[in-house]
Amino acid sequence: MKHALTLEMVRVTELAAVNSAQWMGRGNKREADAAATSTMRKLLDAIPIEGTVVIGEGEMDDAPMLHIGERLGLGPAPAVDIAADPLEGTNLLARGSANALCVIALGPAGTLLHAPDMYMQKIAVGPSCRGRIDIRQPVTENLHAVARATSKDPSEIVVAILDRPRHEEMISQIRQTGARIKLISDGDIVAALSTAFEQFGVDILLGTGGSPEGVLAAAALKCLGGELQGRLLPSSEEQRQRCYRMGLDPGQVLSMEDLVVGDDVIFAATGVTDGELLRGVRSTANRGVRTHSLVMEAKTGTVRFIETLHDTSRPSA
Repeated sequence: MKHALTLEMVRVTELAAVNSAQWMGRGNKREADAAATSTMRKLLDAIPIEGTVVIGEGEMDDAPMLHIGERLGLGPAPAVDIAADPLEGTNLLARGSANALCVIALGPAGTLLHAPDMYMQKIAVGPSCRGRIDIRQPVTENLHAVARATSKDPSEIVVAILDRPRHEEMISQIRQTGARIKLISDGDIVAALSTAFEQFGVDILLGTGGSPEGVLAAAALKCLGGELQGRLLPSSEEQRQRCYRMGLDPGQVLSMEDLVVGDDVIFAATGVTDGELLRGVRSTANRGVRTHSLVMEAKTGTVRFIETLHDTSRPSA
């Protein structure tokens, strides 16, 4: 894909973050999500691409969303897949908590997994542990594999996992190995990315979360040289049949190449609230706003952190 699309994608996440940040701490996650979603849709529709949304957030919780199968862009080329979470961490933003992001990934048509919005079992690691994990193996086996790959004692391994009742048994197994746990309240994309940045002190992500976040995290980790494996977990016969209609076996282990084919993928994220990876949207003294973003290309291995000052007195699109 053309390098110009890289900056176009970060512009999309920047303005989605600016427009959703006004809802920080106001307790209205739906309005915040709607602001980010409408901004993304408007901007994507003005870019010279033939885009198809293959991952759109919102079906599970009846939230505003970019619809799976929705066509966006001016055309006529290139044809691309769009995976988006307009506001990752809607609850985080509503509470004014850390790590709310606006996120998007872009790849040539047919490269990003076209999957329904349902739960996905996930395991994610950074570059030093790529090829060492197996989602089919017990938790203890994977933690010991990570310990060997990183030359750490199991007691030094840090596991990120969503703080949910469904993870109680897994948390117990993790603690039996002596590993340490970082419980996260919402939003596992940041946790997955953190495994690829040594300074954040997270060695592995485990547990069950949304499949849209799984595909987006896989796109990011492909840029960073890490690995994510997943397995869809339909909660009803209707969801199971939908998997089959989309050509997916619910029991299949989804590798990096299943989630993101090849290395021609772009990932962009902009912080909405302050977090470990990115700073949030900040107002400036002259009534402008400042954003902090991460944008990456898997093909070149380029990782950019971009700080942008936006003049809100001028048109943004």
